[in-house]
Amino acid sequence: MSSIRTKDGAEIYYKDWGHGQPIVFSHGWPLSADDWDAQMLFFLSHGYRVIAHDRRGHGRSTQTAEGNDMDHYAADLAALTEALDLRDAIHVGHSTGGGEVARYVARYGQHRTAKAVLISAVPPIMVKTPNNPGGLPIEVFDGFRSALAANRAQFYLDIPTGPFYGFNRPGAKISEGVIRNWWRQGMMGGAKPQYDCIKAFSETDFTEDLKKIDQPTLVMHGDDDQIVPCQDAGVLSAKLLKNATLKIYPGFPHGMPTTHADVINADLLAFAKA
Repeated sequence: MSSIRTKDGAEIYYKDWGHGQPIVFSHGWPLSADDWDAQMLFFLSHGYRVIAHDRRGHGRSTQTAEGNDMDHYAADLAALTEALDLRDAIHVGHSTGGGEVARYVARYGQHRTAKAVLISAVPPIMVKTPNNPGGLPIEVFDGFRSALAANRAQFYLDIPTGPFYGFNRPGAKISEGVIRNWWRQGMMGGAKPQYDCIKAFSETDFTEDLKKIDQPTLVMHGDDDQIVPCQDAGVLSAKLLKNATLKIYPGFPHGMPTTHADVINADLLAFAKA
């Protein structure tokens, strides 16, 4: 398997296919690079070089006990882009990966990044605070931690079966394969780093990161996102970014890169070519 070693000794697994302008994909919690299959194959067929990595603690990367926070995630992504000498890259992040992309571009990637895309992404900040009154109460994330610690395997069946893909909505077309693939990816990672990552994706404030990003940034969000509510995430992020295009998708769920890959891929391609 292809991997790099970070300064603190973590092995970061990655896929690197094709040639051309690089598109780098950062996945959501608690998944892996495999969650980008539909996008990797699509953009590979359109002449792009596609790269996706497993975040530390997730997938095939080291199940780290420490460093499971956004600062390390962004530094790991920087180490990968430097090792592969990626330039003029388009960075695409979904959910937690959107936070990783925002921090990476703001801190490390200005000279290597051409464009950025935030899909159903956690910035600016998910948790409710005095400065973010529309956020979700900390009790929501405490519930995630309790469920993971009590029975991670069952918890990782409940999420994709219900709100992640909108399969709990009336008339939803449920895919057993999608549910099992979500569970498979989640269970590949480590319980401790995935537990820590809940704090990372919910409590990290990306406001200043977003303000620093100069590159054209596409913000994509479904208005039926039950995991990361659109108005307090995508809409606010687009206002903070200097050069943002906001696209809101009526009725689309959090996992729309999978459930609506045809629509998302077409819009990503148009943005990449613009």
